[in-house]
Amino acid sequence: MKTRARLDCLRTLPLIAWIVAADVLLASGLQSLRVNVALAQGADQILLYSGPDREQRLIEGARKEGQVVIYAALIQNQAMRPIADGFAKKYPFVRITTWRADSEDIVQKAAAEVRANNVVADVIEGTGAGEQGVAAGIVQPFFSPAVAAVPEMYRNPSRLWAPTRLSYYGIAYNTKLVPADAVPKSYEDLLDPRWKGKMAWRIGSSTGTALFLTNLRLAWGEEKAQAYFDKLKEQKIVNFGAGSARTLVDRVIAGEYAIALNIFAHHPLISKAKGAPVDSRLLPPVASTAATMSIVKGLHHPHAAMLLADYILSKEGQSILARAEYFPVDPAVAPLPALTSVVPRIAGVEENFVGPDQLLRYTDSSEDIFQKLFR
Repeated sequence: MKTRARLDCLRTLPLIAWIVAADVLLASGLQSLRVNVALAQGADQILLYSGPDREQRLIEGARKEGQVVIYAALIQNQAMRPIADGFAKKYPFVRITTWRADSEDIVQKAAAEVRANNVVADVIEGTGAGEQGVAAGIVQPFFSPAVAAVPEMYRNPSRLWAPTRLSYYGIAYNTKLVPADAVPKSYEDLLDPRWKGKMAWRIGSSTGTALFLTNLRLAWGEEKAQAYFDKLKEQKIVNFGAGSARTLVDRVIAGEYAIALNIFAHHPLISKAKGAPVDSRLLPPVASTAATMSIVKGLHHPHAAMLLADYILSKEGQSILARAEYFPVDPAVAPLPALTSVVPRIAGVEENFVGPDQLLRYTDSSEDIFQKLFR
């Protein structure tokens, strides 16, 4: 009997060990879950904190975190590196890591990290990044006192993104092919028969043909805009899909097209300053958009992320972007003198800001209009 009892005991031991191990693993998992929930709650609190000791709290927390990661569409040597250097000089206890890509790639990479519960990025930035991040459900609200300096029309009421830099759109024209007295001054002027087959616009981008159509739909209303589009289609605009907006301006400079529609208005000015036969013209209402910055869900460095967000939106950060040939969102920070002629508020030209949310909401229907009339 003693032998049998001993054998039964031995058989039972593995089961007991398994149960104990399972209990340990369950307890460990619950503890990990509690820690993650606590971290998430702590991140939420610090991201939205607006108390008088906010900066002190951010600095103390960032010292412990020691690093911050940003994925940005800013040109690396021209803008992102100076931003990183300025931030590192101000906060030497935070190591900043940057990754540069197009906005869509940035959002896709950040979304994959969130889905895998392996978040690396703390901050994402780029044209389209804000609304795409919201649509993907990977960003969360945050507060920065620097946003108060930004005109209200450029802000997001839900605080899911903040604008970092602006873009203004106009036409580029070859000064050898377009006489000074014939330069279009309005959208109606684009209907002049002399421009039939001599204009091009960029396809395959939310800031190309879709933005051109969306801008007028929002500014004029659907009926007036549709009537205009029906006339514009007779101009046989060339659909340019062989490169970037900058490439299209280069084609205008080369004389391949007399006019390019809905390009970044400052690009021709940069080339003009170098002696190229090109210039830019704003057509009212001027479409404008904003590159945006968001905070990623599940980030590991909330204190440092907020310090970085504050820095990019500060006058120092905005001045760095201005020197890099971007347009600041803070009106107190002037753009480069050579670019002021295409800033609507300075040029005295009507501006129609197409916010990230509007751009996301209208792009598909504007693309449908393009496919029906201009393909």
